[in-house]
Amino acid sequence: MLLAKFRLCCVAGSLMALLGATAQAEKTVRVFILAGQSNMQGHGRVEPDPKSDRTAGTLRWFVQQPERKETAKLLVDSSGAWIERDDVHIWYLGRQGNLKAGYGVNEQMIGPELGFGMVVGEALSDPVLLIKLAWGGKSLAKDFRPPSAGGEIGPYYQDVVKLTLEVLRDGSKLFPQFADCQFRLAGFGWHQGWNDRVNQEFNAAYEENMTHFIHDIRKDLGAEKLPFVIAETGMGDDGDTHPRAVSLMKAQAAVAAREEFRGNVAFVSTRAFYRKADVSPSKQGYHWNSNAESYFLIGEAMGQAMLKLLAD
Repeated sequence: MLLAKFRLCCVAGSLMALLGATAQAEKTVRVFILAGQSNMQGHGRVEPDPKSDRTAGTLRWFVQQPERKETAKLLVDSSGAWIERDDVHIWYLGRQGNLKAGYGVNEQMIGPELGFGMVVGEALSDPVLLIKLAWGGKSLAKDFRPPSAGGEIGPYYQDVVKLTLEVLRDGSKLFPQFADCQFRLAGFGWHQGWNDRVNQEFNAAYEENMTHFIHDIRKDLGAEKLPFVIAETGMGDDGDTHPRAVSLMKAQAAVAAREEFRGNVAFVSTRAFYRKADVSPSKQGYHWNSNAESYFLIGEAMGQAMLKLLAD
């Protein structure tokens, strides 16, 4: 009964949000959800740590590389200050504003949101809103557990639905510049997996749980066939041969390969974006060694995959 009420409220709320503020809305704001655990939060260092001699892998280092010249124009101005986009906005668990560097786990970090936002912002004529919903140390099997997987619904699954609907409902208040706009869900990006890969039972159930998650999120947000991008958990390039790591990454790819998801779910391989500790800000392997280049490239690849789904 509680589940039925929960779903009814979600669908009703999502339909109201999708209708927009007024029937005469002049513009559409395209809304993308970015969800997951700590690597969606983002631990890529923006500036070098003044207490360390490590500079490689920071975002500042990234924009100074000659081969990144065109990308750098989107990220920093002529004075070296980080650019705020006025066409891409973000809401991240109460932090909100124009997209810029500093929307990672704290203001000194970035996650995939920066690369993703740059890609979709450059490609789409409509303004963009990113709803970022990420919490560290969370599993799909328990914390994000979807309703149709059986058992207790994960509290963070419920938060993803609840907070998305709240932001859609209150979008014109949170972002007054869009008071006369229609907020429309456009896609969902997912980067998660560590807490399932370290647990054999969770690992074995990942493909089925992810499949349930996609179906349930679409149902509870009232967005049938909402484009969905799964970014591989990665972290370790092709040298990561631990059986559970390999198994989980294969499961993530297998979800996107299902016939039921043809043309509306994409898998993004991320292992090529791993940078070793000696060219990164830290040795914290499970957070991509705090490498901002890695996080930016993950987001960029997710954005490119999302655009392809939107075009199909």
